[in-house]
Amino acid sequence: MSQNIFNLSGKTALVTGCKRGIGKAMALALAEAGADIIGVSANLELQGSSIEQEVTALGRRFYAYQCNFSDRESTLKFAAQVKADHPVIDILVNNAGTILRKPIAEHPDEMWDEVIAVNQTAPFILTREIGRDMVNRGSGKVIFTASLLSFQGGITVPGYAASKGAIASLTKAFANEWAAKGVNVNAIAPGYIATDNTSALREDQDRSTSILARIPAGRWGTPEDFKGPTLFLASGASDYVHGTILTVDGGWMGR
Repeated sequence: MSQNIFNLSGKTALVTGCKRGIGKAMALALAEAGADIIGVSANLELQGSSIEQEVTALGRRFYAYQCNFSDRESTLKFAAQVKADHPVIDILVNNAGTILRKPIAEHPDEMWDEVIAVNQTAPFILTREIGRDMVNRGSGKVIFTASLLSFQGGITVPGYAASKGAIASLTKAFANEWAAKGVNVNAIAPGYIATDNTSALREDQDRSTSILARIPAGRWGTPEDFKGPTLFLASGASDYVHGTILTVDGGWMGR
């Protein structure tokens, strides 16, 4: 096996939700391996963001975009614009997501609709639109961000659980159709990671203690724990990996 199997020099990667947390670590991992980065988040600074500074410090190019993924028309317009600006996108990382908490009996339609739009509909649209060109070229890598709630139901987050269950199935659905056409579609399912999305859990002493007791690794994960898995699924090292949901969870699912 070539020692350069993880080299992404000359590749261009689009990473959604790249401003902070897991998405930022994913983008940096790809840049460190040689890829130029197209970054998009709802509130990403179009110039001078932290992620832009870190990517360009590595000698890579960074192209910043904003998109409100809760709005379908905005998602479609972004897909058309980014394809026009960058005719070849080799790697797509669908990481942008949101979570809204409310007991299920009081969970309003507005919360449901927003989470489904951002976490499920937008990644489907982006993968369809950008992946179509990958299929036509005969090569490409798509990575979805799934969740432990792709396998479990969670508490007070029905929209999030439903959307992440759908992401697991979409990963397999795209892989079933595109594996023979040179496009790898896989997902990474984070466990309990110290990010903004889990701040409420970490601040709840009882929940935090019970969660840690179930993690064999004995700690919350960090965004840096996603650099290796992302590079693996974005590189030639994963050429025979299709439709897989890779758990990065400190052993949670094994337990």
